[in-house]
Amino acid sequence: MFTPRLSSRLSSRRRAATVLATALALAAGPLTMMGPPSAAALDNGIALTPPMGWNTWNSFGCNISEQLIKDSADTLVSSGMRDAGYDTVVLDDCWFDPERDAEGNLRGNPDRFPSGMKALGDYLHSKGLKFGIYQVPTEKTCAQRLGNYPGATGSLGHEQQDADTFASWGVDYLKYDYCRGDDTLDQQIELFTRMRDALQNTGRPIVYSINANSYHRDLNGASYDWSDIAHLWRTTEDIKSAWDTNRVNSYGMGVLNITRINGPLGSQAGPGHWNDPDMMEVGVPGMSLDEYRSHFSLWAQMAAPLMAGNKLADLTPEITDILTKEEVIAVNQDSLGKASRTVVDDGTRLLTVRELANGDRSVTLTNTGSTTANVATTVAELGIAGASSYTVRDLWAGSTATSNGNLSATLAPHATAMYRITPNGAIAAVQAPPANGTYEIALADTPAQVLDNPGSSSANNTQMIVWERKHGNNQRWVLTRNADGTYAVKNKVSGLCLDIRGAFTTAGTAVIQWPCGSDKSNQKFSLEPAGPHAYKLVAQNSGLAVTASGTAKGSALVQEGPGANQTWTFLRTG
Repeated sequence: MFTPRLSSRLSSRRRAATVLATALALAAGPLTMMGPPSAAALDNGIALTPPMGWNTWNSFGCNISEQLIKDSADTLVSSGMRDAGYDTVVLDDCWFDPERDAEGNLRGNPDRFPSGMKALGDYLHSKGLKFGIYQVPTEKTCAQRLGNYPGATGSLGHEQQDADTFASWGVDYLKYDYCRGDDTLDQQIELFTRMRDALQNTGRPIVYSINANSYHRDLNGASYDWSDIAHLWRTTEDIKSAWDTNRVNSYGMGVLNITRINGPLGSQAGPGHWNDPDMMEVGVPGMSLDEYRSHFSLWAQMAAPLMAGNKLADLTPEITDILTKEEVIAVNQDSLGKASRTVVDDGTRLLTVRELANGDRSVTLTNTGSTTANVATTVAELGIAGASSYTVRDLWAGSTATSNGNLSATLAPHATAMYRITPNGAIAAVQAPPANGTYEIALADTPAQVLDNPGSSSANNTQMIVWERKHGNNQRWVLTRNADGTYAVKNKVSGLCLDIRGAFTTAGTAVIQWPCGSDKSNQKFSLEPAGPHAYKLVAQNSGLAVTASGTAKGSALVQEGPGANQTWTFLRTG
């Protein structure tokens, strides 16, 4: 049996990866009307793989200048990062003059950017780099709202004017950050759509990156489908250079906290539309080399944009090796565009698997515990069993071996092993989640919403709901297999079983919790395949499926015939 292990030391610095070229094609014609987005509004041939680049904010905040940008661009080239794919330089907040000119136009801060923004864009382009810039859909940028920078120069009411200005400067990428906390999700959608249309009207292909989560911790921006509005959208609050800050979705989130929110949202991602778990902190002081390597592995696996945020002048060989790891970047940039699926997150093991364009799978094994541990899994647990053997490539150690289906790695706390696995033969198309495990059960089409015992109720007859994923025990369910092959689903908090109220067979009957009984057919469910790693929970007594009455948090569970919101995925947590 082959047991690949993660090397405890960094390998020598690898040569830079080759540039991953993406053809840029203009949209068929400009959009001239505001309002609801049209179908495939951003199907304009750009961002077909997750964008890569470098952003000023994590290391410099408001302290940016023309010379800093030029020096950083030069280092991107000389370090090999540009050739590894980091081709976009993004100026974050505080680049602008605090006042618009007499005609209402934006302009660069003349003290910080004396040559002007057009000249800076030309410099970046001369280096084979793209020009990214920051703006907001409200009246003040985040720094202005917090009082860290003067003025009120947001794009509200200036959307087309600002888009035209950016196009005239040669901007290739816009980070558009919602910085007001008193608006509804509908208002955010309206303002983000205005700038989408304005960018389209310029005729210039500009990658559109939005953040609906600043100041908006309870709006469920992660669960809204932004794909017809933006090329990428933030799914969490801001990152900081830490492994675990014990925050669910509030300011200053660690790598593990963000992974646990963004990881289950993989079905939302694909070519031209990406989940964005925020910029990378690799090389920003605050984490160990193992944690940086895990951070990079998980972002690559989730098909996340790879936006570095470290001080490029302080690059070390170790950090450069992580950021330019060719085979890990190749997973991130895989043309199929499928993000990873989280298979297990049980407090000590975090396991993910991703399908790649050539039929390979990439797999990560992360030790989320506080002591060195052997992290093990099998191809059956990963959902890729069936082949006679597997060729396993260790992407960090650079070694290749053959496995019969067992994987394990002895990992330091917060370390990750990452493999590219080639099945030698066909794998099974659908495999049920293993019984006798604990799971979070999420709506397949709205993965931020999970099956929930409201208020951690211990009362019989409480109707179950869906609610945003909070990782509490009231959202965890023990799946056990009955002698007849059906399943019982028991809540981790209450110890009560999922139950069709009154054993009624009529559509619309509430799905509740009730004391478990092995002879109760209304507590027995079959798992009927409904897509890759997705199932319907069908009640044995009625033949109807457990269904969410809607996708908003708080939507009640009922049993229904064929319809929407009745396909579920299972994330193992124990």
